[in-house]
Amino acid sequence: MHTIPSSFVAMLDVADASWRPILLAGLNAVHKAFPDYLPALAEDSYLPNGGRLFAAFAQPLDAVQYVLVGEGPYPRADSATGVCFMDGAVSSLWSEKGLSKQVNRATSLRNFMKMLLVADGQLAIEQTTGDALAGVSSKAQAAPSSIIQTLPELQANLTRHGFLLLNAALVFRSHVPPVKEARPWIPFLQTVLAGLAERAEKQPPTLVLWGKIAVQLEALPESVRFPKKISEHPYNLSFIANQVMQELFGPMHLLKKNPA
Repeated sequence: MHTIPSSFVAMLDVADASWRPILLAGLNAVHKAFPDYLPALAEDSYLPNGGRLFAAFAQPLDAVQYVLVGEGPYPRADSATGVCFMDGAVSSLWSEKGLSKQVNRATSLRNFMKMLLVADGQLAIEQTTGDALAGVSSKAQAAPSSIIQTLPELQANLTRHGFLLLNAALVFRSHVPPVKEARPWIPFLQTVLAGLAERAEKQPPTLVLWGKIAVQLEALPESVRFPKKISEHPYNLSFIANQVMQELFGPMHLLKKNPA
């Protein structure tokens, strides 16, 4: 009879203490539904590495106002942080020509940035590249006291607005299709949603579901209590013009520095 590998239990230490009972229950739910999964995973190579599997849960349970669910970690060791679409290889957001080379490499992040700029009225949806984007970048870098300059600042703004940045599949393995990898994590995400619904004193947080794999969470009975905002995954160019996402994120002004 397999048990949950101790390495996964040890990784819970990166999460806020308020999450620990829920995450442990989630691991037990995975183990019960898929007894061979976690032991096999512990023996395999996967991303994120460095014990960051539950890094998204550094956001305290009671602070969560939005649960953003993407697909899976970036397929690069330096990029996969355990936090949805926060690419660890990205520092600066801007360059002379527009978005930085590192942002452009991270397709989901690039399209998310462009969506924010369109929602903020800084870019026209008809022109989100070339000179228009270079002009926006120039203005952003000329006003470093009011416009964020780095990805950690963007992550901090999302955290400040109460975002829990999750992936439908918590791990990436090059030899396992994302749809298959996400399946054993469904009991884990069910447990997370149940915990959030139980702790919500007023209204449960809003589920923000990106792409077909994340949208599968709609079928869970636990999801009924949550308001939902749904879109295609940001690696699709059409995400830039998505009205639902613009209306959700536009008023947050995530590219502005938060006053001290």
